[in-house]
Amino acid sequence: MSRAGAPLKGRAGRLARLMPSASPSSAARTPFVLLVVLLLGGGLITLLLLNSALNEGSFRLSELKRDTTELTDEQQALQRDVDSYSQPGALERRARELGMVPGGSPAFLDPDGTVRGVPTKATAPPPSPSPTPSPEPTPEDGAQADEAGAGVPPATPSGTATPSPGAAAEPESEDAPAPAPENTPATPPPTTPGR
Repeated sequence: MSRAGAPLKGRAGRLARLMPSASPSSAARTPFVLLVVLLLGGGLITLLLLNSALNEGSFRLSELKRDTTELTDEQQALQRDVDSYSQPGALERRARELGMVPGGSPAFLDPDGTVRGVPTKATAPPPSPSPTPSPEPTPEDGAQADEAGAGVPPATPSGTATPSPGAAAEPESEDAPAPAPENTPATPPPTTPGR
């Protein structure tokens, strides 16, 4: 018989009973190792999902910032258009295109029924002549133009002729509106909200 199969006696037997055997210790460690591996794997997967969600949010945020910048630029361009259309000269030009004419002096109706002021009908002023550009004179035509234009006063940039110093001023037509009295209060400039 071999000695390995025989039970140990004495001091060696007592030590062998105190020390656990190899097979039960490996069986007890297996669930713990699996638990640690599962916890580490779950943590890594959770971290990966969280990182992906943060990156997606970052991309969405940059896209929204770009959209906000584009919309702000568009809003400012529209505000500039509104400001240019609300200038007095642009309003007058647009009103004339629509057929509107400047009103005369206003008349007011008092609470007792009397009319204060003289109501007048608004009439359109005569259309101003628009200057037409003439072709450049050639050297041959230039001599003829100098001879023909010797008695004609020079034209101003607006297209009207300047009167000569000795000429009398032409009377204004009856259709032209009368100049406003000097004591008329000036209208305040238009204001835009938010400024």
